[in-house]
Amino acid sequence: MAKSLADAVNMEIRSTVPCRKDFVFTVTPDILTKESARALQRVAMAVNVPGFRRGKAPEYILRKQYGQEIESELKRLLIYTAYEKIEASAPGEMLNCNLEKDLDIKTDADTVFTMIADIAPEFEVGDYKNVKVDVPVEEVTEAQVDERVNFYRTMYANYADIKDAAKAGDMLKVNYKGDFALPEDASASLKRQIAAEDGYLWLSEPEIIPGAIAALTGAAAGDERTFEAAYAADYRETALAGKTVKYTVKVNGVQRKKDLTDEELCSKTQTSSMEEFRKMLRSALENEAKGKRHAALADKIYEALDKSVPAFELPPAILASETSRELRKIANQEVKNEADADAFKRDADKHNKAAAEAAKKSLRRTFILRKIAQQEKITVDASEVNAQISSMSRYYGYKPNELKNMLMKTGGMGELELDMINGKVMDFLAGLQA
Repeated sequence: MAKSLADAVNMEIRSTVPCRKDFVFTVTPDILTKESARALQRVAMAVNVPGFRRGKAPEYILRKQYGQEIESELKRLLIYTAYEKIEASAPGEMLNCNLEKDLDIKTDADTVFTMIADIAPEFEVGDYKNVKVDVPVEEVTEAQVDERVNFYRTMYANYADIKDAAKAGDMLKVNYKGDFALPEDASASLKRQIAAEDGYLWLSEPEIIPGAIAALTGAAAGDERTFEAAYAADYRETALAGKTVKYTVKVNGVQRKKDLTDEELCSKTQTSSMEEFRKMLRSALENEAKGKRHAALADKIYEALDKSVPAFELPPAILASETSRELRKIANQEVKNEADADAFKRDADKHNKAAAEAAKKSLRRTFILRKIAQQEKITVDASEVNAQISSMSRYYGYKPNELKNMLMKTGGMGELELDMINGKVMDFLAGLQA
């Protein structure tokens, strides 16, 4: 059936802008009448109508009761047939293909609908394997080791109760509650974000509650303070994203770190002496320097590639989507209150231009790296994605499945996989310099 329908459906290919093709389909009423009858028969054989044997119910009853199902089946068939014809036409590498608008089936005239496809740009990346760049090896100094020792001395320091007013870096024992109405299916992490008894708030970045440092600096045990927390539009808890929550915080106590002695530091780090500890830190710093050099090599190689690859057109729908995403990023950085929002609107043209330029640069990079990934057969599999999600979940304080579901709901899985592939390509490029 699909083959006969494909033969009967007319397809016209139009290409009005680069990297996009419009596939216009026309179906005559007689073809739809035949397909409608077949769809009706399939529905008749699938349902039970009281008083009639399966498949023997009158057409008028079936159309009255199952008209929507029959139309949905017709639409499914037409769209499936359209995809078949598009793929057979070999239009190039399709990045996406969607209906221009909802399919409107007609019975007294031709049914016409359009599928719009973004097509990957065609270009050559050149001889990327022989691009040579130079990034000097960074030598680790004693001053850097000293700085790292002090970092761990502070990090492992014990907190002790103090009577002084709180300052940056202190830890507060608190009860807090926000005025946000929790949904019935609120996760445990969302509940903890809104209210806690005998909890802790650190007056350091990253803030657990936005604005807590400014609001609670100077507070002492017994104080109660109220402040508004403005959550970013891309906040990890989607229920709070873009929201402003009013918090009331009761400070039960203030604690401050007391730096460790050499003996205490060695005990915390399970080293036998400061000499051994410093040796361990030097090795870690040297590995970090290698990692930085590796990343710098990849960046320089890409810069050279970017200059050598001629300009190419970008798919319009994907470019529009990326421009919107870049504009949201700018808004998240610029808009913190109503005054910022007004200023952002006044400078709309400037921000739109900046977003468009950033989107073009980002997409060009994506397509260049994507081309290399295709040529080198660089991919990511499900196990690698799951491992990355597991690592991210530990950082954000979620269970892996919770984070995965959030990414799937917000469309973040595609971005995550793309970032992972881009990262592997950049590692590959840096490795060419070895």
